[in-house]
Amino acid sequence: MSDGETNNLGAFIKDQRRVAELSVRRLAELAGVSNPYLSQIERGLRRPSAEILQQIAKALEISSETLYVQAGILDAERLPEPTDVEAAIRRATELDSEQKGLLLGIYRSFVSAPDSGESDPSSTVEQTEGD
Repeated sequence: MSDGETNNLGAFIKDQRRVAELSVRRLAELAGVSNPYLSQIERGLRRPSAEILQQIAKALEISSETLYVQAGILDAERLPEPTDVEAAIRRATELDSEQKGLLLGIYRSFVSAPDSGESDPSSTVEQTEGD
């Protein structure tokens, strides 16, 4: 990882922390790392391991793959396209972090669920509305 990648990763983590409305201290606590260490990562002074990135991702409620791409560990072309829905859920100020986590989990379960075999989901809605 080059110095530029380290700085970009740190800035990305800092941005995500701000979106999640977490202090450095709180994110460090949730990720199981020290406050000074996380601060050094955000400033591009330290290069975290994949394990630490995974802990930070979990605390930020984002995919670890997203951080791996930012760190240059994983190729971005291997990831699914990010969704506006997930970003909107994370930014929703009317939800607390537990509610956001639950809503993200539900959303992800729907988008990753295998097709039920129905070619037109609206046909089910039309049938039940007429009953």
